[in-house]
Parts: sequence; structure tokens; C-alpha cells
Amino acid sequence: MGNFDGVHLGHAAVIRAAHAATPDAPLAVLTFESHPREFFRTQDPPFRLTLASERAAALAALGVEILYELPFDLEFSHLSGEQFCTEVLQDGLDAVHLVCGWDFAFGHRRSGDVSLLEARAAPQGVGLTVVPPMADAQGVISSTRIRRLLQDGYPDHAAALLGHPHTIRGKVLAGNVHGSIIGFPTINIPLGRHLEPAGGIYAVSARLPDGTQAKGVASIARRTAEDGPPVHMEVHLFDHAGDLHGQELTIALHHFLREAESLPSFNVLKERIMHNILPPVQAAHL
Repeated sequence: MGNFDGVHLGHAAVIRAAHAATPDAPLAVLTFESHPREFFRTQDPPFRLTLASERAAALAALGVEILYELPFDLEFSHLSGEQFCTEVLQDGLDAVHLVCGWDFAFGHRRSGDVSLLEARAAPQGVGLTVVPPMADAQGVISSTRIRRLLQDGYPDHAAALLGHPHTIRGKVLAGNVHGSIIGFPTINIPLGRHLEPAGGIYAVSARLPDGTQAKGVASIARRTAEDGPPVHMEVHLFDHAGDLHGQELTIALHHFLREAESLPSFNVLKERIMHNILPPVQAAHL
């Protein structure tokens, strides 16, 4: 049980604990959509590490067989902790064993916690495993910490805590015409509800609709045009020339190369790409 944003190493530990506790029972995850923070703090900038489809794919890769995504709305937010235990866990799911992180909270005003689960589970003959925090030398592994690393420009450090590169999935919009003019065609992918990483130039790889991978370079920058998305990613793929407009791609951020900068002309920009961006990216082992 949890939000599972990012599906990081701590989340993987919860899933392993569930399988170890009842290896013969179907492995299920109970989560929420939208994220409770999106519901309660509508004015916050986008913060999601994974949207629903990405989260589902990551959980399936960890062996999850059933995914329950409870709609988080006003009515659901008013359920007390006791009601959540009765209506969702007992009557709704008929769970045989519950597993959560040490800080899992639920119910109206977070009235439910691990202590309530402990009090309710045993009398119902339901097992309970509370997984302690997973930590490294820098502290507890959490979605909050991973977000901070991405916002500070450390996608490689974030990947170490995620157990996989951070990805952004989105539909390709019309490309930036400047990319074609200077000889490096780009594709444009809005970040949408994804967290905005540090602005700048990244070494990336793209998972294409046919399942193949392509390496490339991406720029993340805030768009100024009024009719465009506020934050977008321009991606140049090295060995792909097909038309991807309208298709959904998954872009993995591997390395932060440098900050974005304003240049006086297209010729200067092209020279900078040729000498300062493309060679190190193409040489990098992504």
C-alpha cells in the first residue's frame, strides 16, 4: 500500500516483503490516482516522478499481478482511517496480508497509521508487515529526495535511488523549427504533470513505439510562447530520422551535461552543438 511515485528502491523493498510474506497469494498493489498531493494542493507545480501508466509498467516489472488504483476524490478523502480499514481493506479487497512502509498514513486528516493497521489486522486474521526505511549514507531513500536530486541536476544520482533512470513519457508535438534549420531536427515533448528537472542539456535515450532504443540529447527549458506548454523538452535523436509526430515516447535522463545558455546566432548555436554537446554525448555509455 502507498503512493509508489517513482517506484524506487524503497518501494521495491515493500513489494519483496509482500511476496516473501505470502508467496502463494496474488501480489497486489493498492495505490491512488490522482496522487493525494495533487488533490489537496492544486496550486503546487507538477511534481510527479511517474504518471499512472509509467507506474503500472514499473510495478509489473517487479512482479505485481494486480494493481488497484483507488480514485482519490472529495468523497474518498473524507473516509476515516477506521472506514478505510473496513470498507477498502476488509470488505473491498479481502486482503490476507498487508504490507506498507513505516510512514504509511491514510484516512481523513491522516487519521490512520501503522498503529491502527496493527490493531485492526490481527483480530481479522490478516497478516501485517511494516517495512523499515531503506537508507544509504546520505539518508532515507524517498520520492522527495529523488525529486530534489532531479531539480538540482543530478539524474544519475536519482537513478541510483530509483534503481532505474528517471523517465518522462509524453506525446510528441510539432517539433521546434529551429532544430531543422540548423541541421539537427528535434522532437518536442511537453512535461505535463511530470516534475520539472533542472533546466539544461541532458544525455538521454528514447524508447520508441516499436520498442527499440535511440540515444540522443535533450534540452529542458521553460517555453515563452503563450500558446505552448509552459515546460517542454526538445530532443534530438542521433540515429533516427522517422516521423514521430503524435506518437508517445519514453525519454530517460542519464547525465546532466551543462546549463542552457542564450547564444547570439544560429551559427554559434550549431558550432556549440557540434563541438560541445554531440561528441561527449555520443561518447558516453548511456
